[in-house]
Amino acid sequence: MHVKKILVVEDNDEDYTATMRAFRKTAIQHPVFRCIDGDQVIDYLHRRNQFADLDGSPYPVLILLDLNLPNTDGKTVLSLIKLDERLKRIPVVVLSTSNRQDDVDECYQKGANSYLVKHSDFARFTQTIEALKTYWLEQAALPVNKG
Repeated sequence: MHVKKILVVEDNDEDYTATMRAFRKTAIQHPVFRCIDGDQVIDYLHRRNQFADLDGSPYPVLILLDLNLPNTDGKTVLSLIKLDERLKRIPVVVLSTSNRQDDVDECYQKGANSYLVKHSDFARFTQTIEALKTYWLEQAALPVNKG
């Protein structure tokens, strides 16, 4: 049986904690793996350096990607994922505090499957996560990407 893992790319501990709280509140029970910077995401997805032992294991079924990351930024990570034949089928949902239209447009241009704004109000943020769960984890048919 394929474990449907979610990759959460978030460098801010408070935002990550809020995301996990919202996951629990909305009953998202998929295993979560966290990366805290863009370089770590690329290493994780390419199964290299500290993630070499994951070679052959399934890729995540969904990536939640923050834009403002240390080292390689989220937009570059998005481009690298969507340009890679092995990775481009993985849905990438940008989850950012930025609601700037140029950020939204650029992310869709680079291949984002969705763009959601992180609300500072936890109730609104939880509604966003509930909508994400309903669509991406319950209604959408997702590809199985083997590592």
